Amino acid sequence: MTTSSSSRRHALKVMGASVGAAMLPAIVGAAPRDKAVPAPAFTYCLNMSTIKGHKLGFVKELEVASKAGFGSVEIWMDSLQAYLDGGGTLPDARKRLDDLGLTVENAIGFAQWIVDDEATRKQGVEQLKREMDQLAQLGCRRTAAPPVGATQQPGLDLKRAAERYRAILELGDRAGVVPHLEMWGFSQNLSRLSDVLYVATESGHPAARLLLDVYHLYKGNSSLDSLPLVGKAGIEIFHVNDYPATLSPAAITDADRLFTGDGVAPLSRILQSIRTPGRPLVISLEVFNKTYYAQDALQVAQTGLAKMKAMTSKLG
Repeated sequence: MTTSSSSRRHALKVMGASVGAAMLPAIVGAAPRDKAVPAPAFTYCLNMSTIKGHKLGFVKELEVASKAGFGSVEIWMDSLQAYLDGGGTLPDARKRLDDLGLTVENAIGFAQWIVDDEATRKQGVEQLKREMDQLAQLGCRRTAAPPVGATQQPGLDLKRAAERYRAILELGDRAGVVPHLEMWGFSQNLSRLSDVLYVATESGHPAARLLLDVYHLYKGNSSLDSLPLVGKAGIEIFHVNDYPATLSPAAITDADRLFTGDGVAPLSRILQSIRTPGRPLVISLEVFNKTYYAQDALQVAQTGLAKMKAMTSKLG
């Protein structure tokens, strides 16, 4: 009995030591769990307007954006169409984007979907439908919907504009591309934040979104105190730029836009009002500066990205 008990205790002791030794490497080698990496506050995007004056063409524009360090772009539909007319294809364009590591965040087009003339509006809606189908093949989920054709004469019925906006949103539902209602500060209609807010909310469509711009907020004399009323969910992409202190809203033009940080626009205040914690806001550099067009395109894109990052680094 004594010998048996002793042997048993010895066996258990050896077994325990063996199990402990087997587990030791796993315990020692186990790394602490990674902490959740917070989502970046911003996605940096290049609107091709910034290098459009260089007349590079669709493919070269993409190459410059990628080489400059951008991972996202806003393309222009006329540039894409010229590429297609010249023998390019949408599958080839998608492959180029993938190879360059680029995402098309949005597209800039000029379909007259909002105008009163029924025949013109019908053509505009068909154009927009065709463009959304093309964009879907590029993996783009958004397109701008500015008030093209309704900028010269005031008096557009905003309730009808809301009905027309809903109609293209429903087209977007089928295409998988959301038209974002764009505010133009120089327009006789939809020039102010209150105008586009009304049209978007009156549309009654859950996908309604606004496309706003630092320059257009200034040009149209919109109050920045009203920005929080948009609601952070209402803005997914935002055009950034700057403007000089020497030009009033009445005098300033598209060509006077500057790189972020080179003017007096209250950029920090604007971005703090619209960004959403935990969801990156796409900020897209949109300028039309002839001085920049006279410089090397890659230098312009690199400078623009560096200044965007310098601006956002101050936000905390």
